Amino acid sequence: MNSSIRHVIFFVLIIGMAYVSWTYMIKPANADLKKQRSDMEEKRAKLNKLDQATATTSAESVGEQLKKIEEAIRVFESKLPPSSEIHTVLENVTLIAQRHGLTPKTIRTQKNKVNRGYIEQPIEMELDGNFNAYYAFLLELEKMDRITKIRELNLKKKDNEEGQTQSKFVMSIFFQSAA
Repeated sequence: MNSSIRHVIFFVLIIGMAYVSWTYMIKPANADLKKQRSDMEEKRAKLNKLDQATATTSAESVGEQLKKIEEAIRVFESKLPPSSEIHTVLENVTLIAQRHGLTPKTIRTQKNKVNRGYIEQPIEMELDGNFNAYYAFLLELEKMDRITKIRELNLKKKDNEEGQTQSKFVMSIFFQSAA
């Protein structure tokens, strides 16, 4: 084989390697780079929108939002009576039960739970009466101005009387913390 044929074969091999490297390495790398640039441009556009949004939020609007939050806290705290009013809330619950024709059997307070900013006072109650009266009692209890929560509800039908129920439940009443 003479040197000119070797030069031609070598030239063809170099051209073939350039084509293979373009097809399998450079072209996919360029496509990936193009995708990364478009993703970066999208993110940059989102950052610009965020910068514009934060620039338009002034100290006045932050102050207005703070006033709204303080008002919401005042409304919430108005629904939390001071702990000295527990007897009033208990009396109201008992009156609601009696007004609907329910007979309170037992009312026992359990150990209160002190949380951040409020006290939870669980009360165990047993009531007897008509199911419809009991349902009306729960609806009226839900409409009270005070925050209450029913836990561990057991409702049983009395065996010998149609439509009569026995209920045993734990109701939590929430109060303002003394501190």
